[in-house]
Amino acid sequence: MKRSFLSVWLAVCALFVARSIPASQIKTSGAPQACASLISLQLQDTTIESAQVVEGSSLTPAGSTTLNDLPVFCRVQGITRPAIRFEVWLPLMDWNGKFQGVGNGAMAGTIPYTAMAGAVRRGYATGATDTGHVNQRAFDSIWALSRPDLIADFGYRAIHLTAANAKQIVSAFYGNLPRYSYFVGCSKGGQQALMEAQRFPTDYDGIIAGDPAYDWTRFYAGGHLWYSLATLKDPESYIPATKVPILADAVNAACDTIDGIKDGILDDPRQCKFDPALLLCKPGHDGQSCFTDKQVKAVKDIWSGAHTSSGELVFPGLVPGGEAGQSGWASWILGSGPFTSTHWTAADGFFKYMVFEDSKWDFRRFNYDTDVPHALAKVGEMLDAADPKLQALQLRRGKLIMYHGWSDPDISPLSSINYHESVASELGRKKTDSFFRLFMVPGMQHCSGGPGPNSFDMLSALENWVEKGVAPAKVIASHSTNGSVDRTRPLCPYPKIAMYTGKGSTDEAANFVCRNPVRK
Repeated sequence: MKRSFLSVWLAVCALFVARSIPASQIKTSGAPQACASLISLQLQDTTIESAQVVEGSSLTPAGSTTLNDLPVFCRVQGITRPAIRFEVWLPLMDWNGKFQGVGNGAMAGTIPYTAMAGAVRRGYATGATDTGHVNQRAFDSIWALSRPDLIADFGYRAIHLTAANAKQIVSAFYGNLPRYSYFVGCSKGGQQALMEAQRFPTDYDGIIAGDPAYDWTRFYAGGHLWYSLATLKDPESYIPATKVPILADAVNAACDTIDGIKDGILDDPRQCKFDPALLLCKPGHDGQSCFTDKQVKAVKDIWSGAHTSSGELVFPGLVPGGEAGQSGWASWILGSGPFTSTHWTAADGFFKYMVFEDSKWDFRRFNYDTDVPHALAKVGEMLDAADPKLQALQLRRGKLIMYHGWSDPDISPLSSINYHESVASELGRKKTDSFFRLFMVPGMQHCSGGPGPNSFDMLSALENWVEKGVAPAKVIASHSTNGSVDRTRPLCPYPKIAMYTGKGSTDEAANFVCRNPVRK
């Protein structure tokens, strides 16, 4: 007979000291039995399928790469109806008394084990979900055909229920709820982060939203699809990936020194006014080292963003500076040839299976005047996290940090600025700054990579803000080459930027200060 929730809780309490005792004094005596007993835990609409201690320092979950340097932990696997699979990992030693939920990428469909490993290494109990479906490819959407319930799970329900279930499991195992709960996610995980902030503000004390795909429906129409139309609707508009360095070098030559430093990074690409028409092929040129009329127009369209016929912005365009590199335009926009790029794959599946429910849908027929409203009505309520009304999070003293790479070739960095400004317009600048800060990251591409300092510890900044009341005035970021740090810079809360003091190396963060920009 299954043991009751109360009996499990009492058994765990007998094995573990209260959270007021330093985490380093928690012993593993009896822990395997306590872990195994979690399989009998009763959770609403949920079945615990497995609860086992992982004792080795490495783990290779199904469908994942091997994770190394792991502490001993209790691994709990469960499923919430209809098909939301989730896992919760509970350190047996040195639990920091806190919980961290971690987000997904792309169209989810897998549990983000790498992010969970990072959390448990820091002493967190951690939880994550596949959001209720299984994907064979990162941007597979066929699972959503005629399944609005699964779309809702993917959009908001799975991440919330996983947080609720995980905290009950934490309480049952340790005898206490976590002292603090945090959520960390980028891209799709950034959308999940803002969904939590807007719809479930009591789930987490602190939230990190990186490069968020928060305005999901408009992003898929005005981002993924728009960039695909710019290069694929007319075959002559397609730009071979071999031409990307030509554009990238021209942008850097024209705009790199606008900020006063020649370093291959555009600190604020909005100040770059480079005209791609300067790359236009001259009559009789073979076109290998220049751009045709239609290719120039494609670049301009990508930078301008999608609009309706009346001029209304659907979603902002990309900005100059994120073209080069393996994680630049070559991967996201162009692929290895026509109809192979990430943007194309994502847009094609989303509109075929989620919006129009038609496997023969042709992207060339998309009408921004009529099809965007249709898509918003069909799936917007389930997928979009664009509400600027964050009063509930602010009133409970929750904190939100958002960051975005200025060189992101996937999601326009302007979208994050627009959301931050919409919250400031709703609540006022002073109140917004008291709980919500945006950090723009010069030279970083989508969630990572790029020529700029792109490695930073935003979680420590959030912990200090939530737990000590110290708002982040700056966050130090670093760039490495072959594993060696070769540049550091401060990231500043928007609208401030890192300005060089004029003394010392421009590769050292100590020689920069955060100040409001002076616009010319």
